Amino acid sequence: MDRSEKVKLISRSFINDENGIQQPTETVIEIYANVKSASRSEWFEGGRNGLNPQYVFNVYDDEYTNEDVIEYDGTRYSIYRTYLNPDGRIDLYAELKKGVDE
Repeated sequence: MDRSEKVKLISRSFINDENGIQQPTETVIEIYANVKSASRSEWFEGGRNGLNPQYVFNVYDDEYTNEDVIEYDGTRYSIYRTYLNPDGRIDLYAELKKGVDE
């Protein structure tokens, strides 16, 4: 399997500043993945459920630690579903979603 595409896994959380106001913070991890377009059936079913499926990213399962955003080719996508393969890899299903790029 070709794992030649660089992607960034992004987890977002909030920390309190010196005034007690929550400020967003991001943790970014760069990894390699196999990238493919979402299948026609995934796109159709996702659309019926209000999703906008774009890509499936195949990565090693020990590299993914429940991040909710993935960046590919300069665009951020929301991870809405995962599938653990028997070969020790995990598929990350991603969609375009407003608010992810902020």
